[in-house]
Amino acid sequence: MTFVAAAVCPHPPLLVPEVGRGEPVAARAAAVEAVRRLVASRPDRIVVVGDAPAAAVYGPDAAGTLAGFGVDLTVPLGPPSALEDAADPVTSPPSTAGSPSTAGSPLLPLSLTVGAWLLAAAGWGGARAALGVPAAYSPKQAADLGACVLERTAPRERLGLLVMGDGSARRTLKAPGGLDERAAAFDAAAAAALAGPDPAGLLALDPTLAADLLAAGRASWQVLAGVLVAAAGPDQPSGAWTSDLLYDDAPYGVGYLVAVWASRDARGDRTAR
Repeated sequence: MTFVAAAVCPHPPLLVPEVGRGEPVAARAAAVEAVRRLVASRPDRIVVVGDAPAAAVYGPDAAGTLAGFGVDLTVPLGPPSALEDAADPVTSPPSTAGSPSTAGSPLLPLSLTVGAWLLAAAGWGGARAALGVPAAYSPKQAADLGACVLERTAPRERLGLLVMGDGSARRTLKAPGGLDERAAAFDAAAAAALAGPDPAGLLALDPTLAADLLAAGRASWQVLAGVLVAAAGPDQPSGAWTSDLLYDDAPYGVGYLVAVWASRDARGDRTAR
C-alpha cells in the first residue's frame, strides 16, 4: 500500500456556503484548495477521518444533514458505486481502539458531513469511505487506528486522507468555551506539527488539555500521525514528505488549521509502483 497525501481541514458548519449565508469564511477557500491538492495526488481512495460520538466506519451510502443549523441540506458521502470492491480499508480498528459500529442508519456526524461536502467541492469522484474517531481515544488508540487504516489498504492501492478537526474553542472571551490562556499555545503546537510534518508533535498533544480546550481535532490528527508513522517509520528521512500550512487563525475564537501533507516518492507515475 502507498500513503500518498493528506489534507487537514476544520469542520465548522459555516464552511458550507448554505449555512454561512454570505458570511465571509476565510478558511473555506483554503480548505477547498487543500482537498484539491489531495485529489491532485491521484489517490485510488480517500478516507475521511473526523470526530464522532463512537468509532464507526461509513460507506458511500452514508449522508449527513445540516438541518440542525437551519438549512434543509443533506450531504451524501459519495456515489453508490464508490466502494464496489470488497476490500474496505477500514473494517475494524485494533483491539486497543475498540470496535466500530455500522448498525442502524448511516448518518454522518458533523465533522464527516463537512468532509463529504469538501470532497464534492473539490470534484472528487473516486472511491471513498469515512471513519469516525471518538474524542476519548488516547494518542495510542488513535495512532493504532491510523496504522490499522494503512494495514487494511490493498497492497497496490494509493491511499489519501481527508482529516477533519478544529483546534481549541477557547481562544477569546467570546469563543464557545470562553477564554483559556492555554488555548493559543495548544493551537500553536498543533500548527507547528502540521507544518512539519511532525507526527511525533501531533502525538504529543495532550488529550486532557485538548478536552479542556474543546479541541475536536486532537484524536483525528493523531490518527493521521499513526498512518504516517506506519507508512514511513518513526525515523523517516525529513525530506520524504512535504508539508504546507495553508491557514492558521482563530475566527470566532476557534482555532482553524488547514494543511497538506504529500509524499515525494508517491507523486510519480501510478504505473511505477
